Amino acid sequence: METEATQQVSKSSNNVQMHAKELLQSLLTQIPESTFGLERLMFAGDLVEKLPLEERAVLREQMNVFLLRMFSINASDIDIGGYGTKGQVWYRIFGAKKPDAAIEKISADETNILVFSLLMPRQKQFLYENKNLDFSYTIQEGTVTRRFRADVYLDLDQIALNMRAINTTIRPYKMLELHPNVTKTISLAHTKEGLTLITGITGSGKSSTLDSMIDLNNHTVEGHIVIVASPIEYVHESDRCIIRHREVGRDVLSFKEGAIQALRQDPDIIVIGEMRDPETIMTALEVTDSGHKVFSTLHTGSAVESIDRIIGEVPPVEQERVRNRLADTCRCVISQKLVPSLDGKRVLAREIMLMTPSVRSAIKNNNTGEIYQMIQESGELGMITMEQDLRRYFLQKKISLETAMNFSNNKKRMQQLLSANAA
Repeated sequence: METEATQQVSKSSNNVQMHAKELLQSLLTQIPESTFGLERLMFAGDLVEKLPLEERAVLREQMNVFLLRMFSINASDIDIGGYGTKGQVWYRIFGAKKPDAAIEKISADETNILVFSLLMPRQKQFLYENKNLDFSYTIQEGTVTRRFRADVYLDLDQIALNMRAINTTIRPYKMLELHPNVTKTISLAHTKEGLTLITGITGSGKSSTLDSMIDLNNHTVEGHIVIVASPIEYVHESDRCIIRHREVGRDVLSFKEGAIQALRQDPDIIVIGEMRDPETIMTALEVTDSGHKVFSTLHTGSAVESIDRIIGEVPPVEQERVRNRLADTCRCVISQKLVPSLDGKRVLAREIMLMTPSVRSAIKNNNTGEIYQMIQESGELGMITMEQDLRRYFLQKKISLETAMNFSNNKKRMQQLLSANAA
C-alpha cells in the first residue's frame, strides 16, 4: 500500500509530465515540416533558448523524472533519442541495456527539445560544430545531490543522449582488496612520483577505482591533488589534502592544458581523467617525468595492451624514447572488467602489473610479449592476470564457466587454468 508521501511524489511527477507534455506539443507545432537535419535541430534549439526560464525549468523537470527513475530500478545508464532507440527510453541495469516499457515513446523532435533544455548556449554551439558534447548535470533532491555524466551526439541527424549516474559515495579503498605492494605505489605516503594507470573499456568501473585511490590519499597524507577530467564526476571534499577539480571545457581548455597548468599549482598528485589521444598521453608522460605522482585511465583491456597502445600512439621515430620513458615512469597498471555474476549483479575482475626490474627491461627491449608470463608468475608480489582472477571467481562459484571464458583476454590460457583445476 502506498504511503501518503509516495502518493504525493507520484502526483507531483504526473503533474510535471502533464505540464511538460502540453508545453512540448505547443513547441512542436512551431517547427516547420520543411526543415530537416541540422537545420531542424537548430530550429528546436532556438525555440528552447527563447523560452522563459520557468518553462525551461518544466522541460528540465521532465528530464529529471527520467533520470531519477534510474535510482529506483538500479540503473547505471540511460539512453534517450536518436534513430536507434525507436523513441523509447533505455536503461542499463546490472550490465543489461533494454527499453523501459513503462515510459511512453518520445518523438525525435520532443527529444531534441528536452535535451536542449539542459544545455547552455555555448554548449549548444559546441554541439553544432563538433557533433558531440560531454558535460555534467546535477539534480538537487532536497538535501540529496544527484550527479550525472552526459554525452550528447547525433544519430542519423537526431539528438541522442547517454547519461551515467555518478556514485554519490566512494567505495572504501579496502574493498578493492589490493596487495600491499600495489597500495605502496598508489599512496603518496610511500611513493612520491610515478604513473599509475587504470584501464578498461567504458563502463568497467575505472572512475570508481580512481576515486577510491584519491580518497585513500585524501584521508591518509597531507598534500595537494589536482583532478583534470571531462567531465568532473565525483566531487571530493578536501580532508588532509587540498583537492582541486578542473573540468575540461568549463575550468580548463583541454587535458593537456590542465596537466601543464597543474605543474605551476604546487601539486603532489595530478589526476588526468583520461589519456584519450596521443597529445594527452605524451603530456602525462612528461608531467610524470617531472617527478610528480600521476593517476590516469586508458581504454585498453589488459596491462600489456596498455603498454603497447601508449608506445603505438607516437610516430616510429619517437617510439624508442617513449618506450624508455614509460618504463622509467610507470609504476602500476590495473586493467579491470565488470563481469556478470551468478546472483544477477557484477563482480570486478582485474589484471595487475607492477613495474619490477624484469618488466621494465622487457619494455625497454621491446619484448612486451614476455610480460604476461611475468605477471602470471609474480602473485606473491601482488601481480595477477585477468585469467587468474576470473578463475578465482569461478572457483568461488561467483561466475559461470561460460562467463570466465567469455571475459578472458587469453582464451587458451583460460582453458589451461580451468583444465588444471578440473584435473
